[in-house]
Amino acid sequence: MKIISYNVNGIRAAITKNFNDWLISENPDILCIQETKAQPDQIDTLMFAELGYTSYLHSAEKKGYSGVAILCKKSPDNVVIGMNHPRFDSEGRVIRADFGDVSVISVYIPSGSSGDERQAFKMEFLEAFHHFIHELRNIRPKLVISGDYNICHKPIDINNPQRQIGVSGFLPEEREWLDQFEASGMVDTFRVFDQGSEKYSWWSYRGGARSRNVGWRIDYHWVTDNLKPKLRSAGILTEAIHSDHCPVMVEIDCE
Repeated sequence: MKIISYNVNGIRAAITKNFNDWLISENPDILCIQETKAQPDQIDTLMFAELGYTSYLHSAEKKGYSGVAILCKKSPDNVVIGMNHPRFDSEGRVIRADFGDVSVISVYIPSGSSGDERQAFKMEFLEAFHHFIHELRNIRPKLVISGDYNICHKPIDINNPQRQIGVSGFLPEEREWLDQFEASGMVDTFRVFDQGSEKYSWWSYRGGARSRNVGWRIDYHWVTDNLKPKLRSAGILTEAIHSDHCPVMVEIDCE
């Protein structure tokens, strides 16, 4: 099972940049999308169906904002929208699809970069999401949690870490949340295969950051540790340029 996660920063804008050709070329079994920035009637699911994908969408109530989706070749056994938390679900941040005994989640964790109010919202979301995952594992113990976490876990995951002290996305409390997430039995799939530095998935549009590779690794596939033996590869697909993010990929053996 090849799973790709991609914050497209607007699915309609990405489609104008040959997104479909890229999708055909990469040919994932499952595509987790974040930041669709569109309502369901604004997304041409028929177009994706012609490429062999069924689309499942969770849009924000606010138009042109947030939103997640899962596109898949094989029909899931079950799809669940949100995490039963109206305050967060109204922003279209979590969608889950079950395939046999494996569940795939597309998540878009809030950014806190716009100010204290949104940073507080982010931390509240993280607490709720951790509880949601903890409870979900009781009934769905094999999870792939893919998406834009808006957190760099370790200094190796961000450019010039010494200059990022106090910056949302690299705050001690955010990184501690990922420490606790990992300690709960979750695996950062990319680091299973690659311990290298300067491996990023997001770059600011300012100052030619991408061409200079001044970036952050904030997009992940985390899996429950019972899936670690099933991992076959993971990578960051930096050649895809439809967004300020690039896709991240994981391959898992599934029965």
